[in-house]
Amino acid sequence: MHRRILAPGVLAAASLLLAIPASAASHGPGAPGIGDPYYPDYGNGGYDVSHYDLRLQYQPSTDELSGTATILARTTQDLSSFDLDFLLDVSEVRVNGATAGFASSGQHELVVTPKTPLAKGTPITVVVRYSGVPSTKSAYGFTTWHRTPDGAVAADEPEAAWWWFPSNDHPLDKATYDVSVAVPDGTQVISNGLLQSTSSKLGWTRWTWRQNKPQATYLATLAVGKFDITTSTSEGGVPVVNAYSEDLGDNDGAARASVERTGELVDWLSGYFGPYPFSSAGGYVPNTTTGYALETQTRVYYSPKQFANGSNTSVVVHELAHQWYGDDVSLKGWKDIWLNEGFARYAQWLWSEHEGEGTTQELADYVYASHPADDAFWTVKPGDPGPDDQFDIAVYDRGALAVQALRNAVGDDAFFAILKGWPREHAYGNASVSDFEAYAEKVSGKSLGALFDAWLFEPTKPVVPAAETVRAPAQPKSWKKIEATNDVH
Repeated sequence: MHRRILAPGVLAAASLLLAIPASAASHGPGAPGIGDPYYPDYGNGGYDVSHYDLRLQYQPSTDELSGTATILARTTQDLSSFDLDFLLDVSEVRVNGATAGFASSGQHELVVTPKTPLAKGTPITVVVRYSGVPSTKSAYGFTTWHRTPDGAVAADEPEAAWWWFPSNDHPLDKATYDVSVAVPDGTQVISNGLLQSTSSKLGWTRWTWRQNKPQATYLATLAVGKFDITTSTSEGGVPVVNAYSEDLGDNDGAARASVERTGELVDWLSGYFGPYPFSSAGGYVPNTTTGYALETQTRVYYSPKQFANGSNTSVVVHELAHQWYGDDVSLKGWKDIWLNEGFARYAQWLWSEHEGEGTTQELADYVYASHPADDAFWTVKPGDPGPDDQFDIAVYDRGALAVQALRNAVGDDAFFAILKGWPREHAYGNASVSDFEAYAEKVSGKSLGALFDAWLFEPTKPVVPAAETVRAPAQPKSWKKIEATNDVH
């Protein structure tokens, strides 16, 4: 747990209390965490953000980032101070135009003290001026800022924002974004949503992107470097923007052969999940040494290693499925990660079936048979895996088994109605595993508590009827491609 920095001295504290008007005496500090048991100090209490406006400048050669973040929010309690999650060096903070006090606390907290206390329900505009070298900053012993030969990338889960903008860093507080970054001429900037404009002046080019739908902070991405940017429109009318580092080497062809199918795959997934929920789709492949992919909203992050063994549309399907399951409908707490990963993995199974490389049931049979009852795989509970196992392979594979079990229990008509209706039911909001169970029961008319307990919450291998078991099933043709995406996060 992080301890907040307190004003030194009992006398100073008493004097401060005497100076506060009686009407403000009930005001208190916002919590330094939003209340997620997996990550107690992530996010913050006391306010809700509606929009981030980030106007920045970045020099790739030195990794220097500077600029101003303007945050529009509303207080949810009477506040004497509140926290932002941030690591860079702050020079000024203003709240509703007035200069505010600020101090660093813990490993990633910026404590802001407005000039006057804020009443519950007050609209606030927070302006933070800052600068720094993100690659020199770390918290909890790690960084999510990835340097590349020609720039840098911010993309990680469950945290990435701290290294480039101050925020309320938890999926519960989603907001819209304007991201405007000036870089040296000849360098490109990639971010979420649609490119609004580019303008050049005195050797610098400013790129301005807009995300007009609510977005969780960890899904906000920034990439600076030398990219080849391609644009197109899917048959279903979705604008597609993809970008590839100019120095991908041998991985370039396989990356393009996979990611350039984004429009086709968005349209295909729309048949299962409903209309695509955002203004654009796409992905980018920077020259990083990481090994994972991430569903950064509308602009998926792919590592070159995803394509080291050739093209792989399965990983593209996985990340695009998240645009509905994880991005449009975001989790309420990090324990609800099955709603993201179980369904993204199942989308890969559906793609396998579409490609004639193994049906969803054949894949389920293979996964089930591949893990004996004493395998630790079954001790991980996808419905609440714990922070250490949040991205364990069981959350993906056992999670997809749970989806197939649901399909078998309710029948295809109800199942596909659930699959498509869920993103519509909670569009641009947040939901939990228990919310999904209630929705599935409502649509199917069946009691599903025992099924969800067996597949998501019991630390043992579920028993399936003998008629549904297959002894040593053959490995589906798609398995190697699916298995190659095991490190997506």
